[in-house]
Amino acid sequence: MGDVGDHALTTGLLVRRAVVVAACACVLVSCSNDDPSRHDTSPTYTSPAGPPPTVAPTSTPSATAQAEAVAADPTALARQLDEAVRTIRDRHAAEDQVRQAAELQQLAVRAIALGSPAFRRATFRALGPVAAEQTRGDVHAARLLTVITAPKPKFPPWRIVTPPPVPVLLGFYREAQRRTGVPWTYLAAIHLVETRMGRIHGPSTAGALGPMQFLPSTWARFGAGGDIDDPHDAIQAAARLLAAYGAPRDMAGALRHYNRSDEYVGAVTRYARTMQRSRLAYRGYWYWRVLYHHVRGTFVLPDGYPAVRPVPVPDG
Repeated sequence: MGDVGDHALTTGLLVRRAVVVAACACVLVSCSNDDPSRHDTSPTYTSPAGPPPTVAPTSTPSATAQAEAVAADPTALARQLDEAVRTIRDRHAAEDQVRQAAELQQLAVRAIALGSPAFRRATFRALGPVAAEQTRGDVHAARLLTVITAPKPKFPPWRIVTPPPVPVLLGFYREAQRRTGVPWTYLAAIHLVETRMGRIHGPSTAGALGPMQFLPSTWARFGAGGDIDDPHDAIQAAARLLAAYGAPRDMAGALRHYNRSDEYVGAVTRYARTMQRSRLAYRGYWYWRVLYHHVRGTFVLPDGYPAVRPVPVPDG
């Protein structure tokens, strides 16, 4: 779990390859009021001129140190995840607390996904009900995405940048929902899977571009004259594409026109359902990092990559 790869999509005139970021997932299905933004207006955001800048890494512990801090005992790991989910969903938690909780959550989900069936069952039994519901979905999605990824022999020619803030992206998703009826949670889930909310800046192997990964030919159909690299424009275009193929009535069918893979559809759906149940889960996903599946192992590509070196993540 936690790997990045490209997945072919062919839908008539729609041909693309999506950069798929595994290492996360979702579940849950109803809706709650724990919304990180109480207002439904779109915050102002202006994309910087030119390509996104390389940014300095944050002062969080290294991925190696964090992975080593993930408990090997199922009961202890469950306690860590319970606390992480509580922190992510606490409106009063400080940003740094949420970030560290989300990063630990991501690595814990990876550990469970890589673990034996007995380890997974023991961890799920020890989890509290809220964390258990989300973690089951996260692990399931991670395992689905792993099916459609493969280790790569080279590191990618990307830059990893800091995406627009949590409330800004939420405003973009909600604007698209108002305009098309596509639930914002599905747009956020696609954004998460495709480029980790826009952290990945660079083309796929087939030339798909931007935070929502469009081929230029597909962008010409759905981009409405916007900028393929602009997060606002790309999110609106993704909503138009989904609506053109049956969303919101048939979300699974619409998602298959984004990526013709049952595993992709299943993973995106689980993320979306998690965020439908708890919108504060979205801000946890926002902090999940780019985990890249290299033939030498799994690596975090930190904000600032390639100026900042990839960080290896222990496999056990």
